This record gives sequence, structure tokens and C-alpha cells, in this order.
Amino acid sequence: MSDDIFTLHRGELPLLVSVPHDGICLSGDIAARLTPAALRVPDTDWHIARLYDFARGMGASMIVPMHSRYVIDLNRGEDDVSLYPGQNTTGLCPLVRFTGEPVYQPGREPDEAEVRARIETYWRPYHDALRGEIERLRKRHGRVVLWEGHSIKGDHLPFLFEGKLPDLNLGTANGASCLPATQARIDNVLAGQGDYGFVANGRFKGGYITRHYGRPDEGVEAIQLETSQRCYMDEESFEWDDDKAARLQPLLRQMLEAALG
Repeated sequence: MSDDIFTLHRGELPLLVSVPHDGICLSGDIAARLTPAALRVPDTDWHIARLYDFARGMGASMIVPMHSRYVIDLNRGEDDVSLYPGQNTTGLCPLVRFTGEPVYQPGREPDEAEVRARIETYWRPYHDALRGEIERLRKRHGRVVLWEGHSIKGDHLPFLFEGKLPDLNLGTANGASCLPATQARIDNVLAGQGDYGFVANGRFKGGYITRHYGRPDEGVEAIQLETSQRCYMDEESFEWDDDKAARLQPLLRQMLEAALG
């Protein structure tokens, strides 16, 4: 596969796990223009591919990008239309961080030509591979579940949300991106556990990938889970926490199994 842009593990289950904000790489030209704070790529979905690595053992496919969302946000459309009108967001080639502070040094932001070049270099190959794997699995099984694995700092991000984000934030585009029975099974798993707070279609309802590819009437169901990073890591140092992750992963597995039905 295009190992310099993404890696794709092909499984046999009708399940594809996509983690479009896991990458941390920055090209030298881009890195030289970022602010010192942005060079830490703090808005990464830290360790999310590692958190879901168990899914490969289940037989799932997984696609993982190499580059940071500061290079390009793979979970936005190439037209860069906001999915949350009236609310603060970042963008296809983000100019601000989740804190609202700048990504680039003054006057060093990408121009329109550079944005278009990044779409062709990074965005399109990822989406071509995503679309191809969805179709491969759908043809084989008649149905495929696309699981969008995301994470975010769950505390103190007033630029994006007030207060404290629930531990687990399920997004199905208000029920449009998967079958009602599928969402009901996942909701039942969440309701049956008492360790983690959760919400469905709250602040995060599913990004571009969930909304664009989720076509349940055509056999493609898409579900996003935005996990507060305090559930499996340290939000300040970005360090992985073995104990926290080990407690969370069985629940994630149950959710994936419920999505498969």
C-alpha cells in the first residue's frame, strides 16, 4: 500500500476501522512554518490506532494515515464545508488549533494552490483506499460496517465545547448513517455498562467520513466514536496508559461486535 501516506490492513470481517486523525508526520516545509506549540501536534487522536489494534485480531480491516491533521484533515470534505454550522471548527488544512490559537507562524499559512496540492497528495489517496476497501468488503459480505475511531481531549476546550465532554460520544449523523437496529444494539451495550459516561449524537454527530460513506440502504453503515482521551491516556503529556486502555478495550470490542450484529 501507499505506506508513506497510509497503511491498510485487509481483514475478512465486514468491518473497516478508520482512524483518520492518528497520524503525526509533518513534511519539513510544513513543520518549518508551524508555531512551536503546533509542532507538538497536540490535536492528534493520540494512540487511537493502538487502542483499536485488537480489531485486527477480530478480523477487521484497518486504515491508518501517516500525516498529521495539520497537514490535511481527512475527515472533512475537499470543499471544506463546515459540518457544524454556527459552531467553531478547524478546517481542511487547519489554521487554528482546538484552543483557537494559530497553527502557523504569521504570514506562513498555506494558500489555495497549496491546499489543492495537499488534497491530491494526501486526501485523495486515503479516500480512494477507503472507498475501495468498503466496496471490497461490501461485495464479499453484502454489508459492511465502517467504524470511525476518534479521540479528543475531553476537558477544557471551550473553543469547541463547554464544560467536560462525556467519555464516549457516539455519532451516526442523527441516525442517518446506520440502521436503527444497529444503533440500538450499540446503545444497549453502552447502557449496560456503568464505567463510562456516554452520549449519542451530542456535540459530535459524525464527521465527513461518517456522513459521506454511511449509506445503510446500500449496505454501508458508518459509525463514529469520539473517545475522551482521559479514558486511555494522560491528556497533558499524551502518554499512553496501559491500565486505562486495558479497562476500555473490552467495551470497545463489545461495541464493534454489536455493530456487526
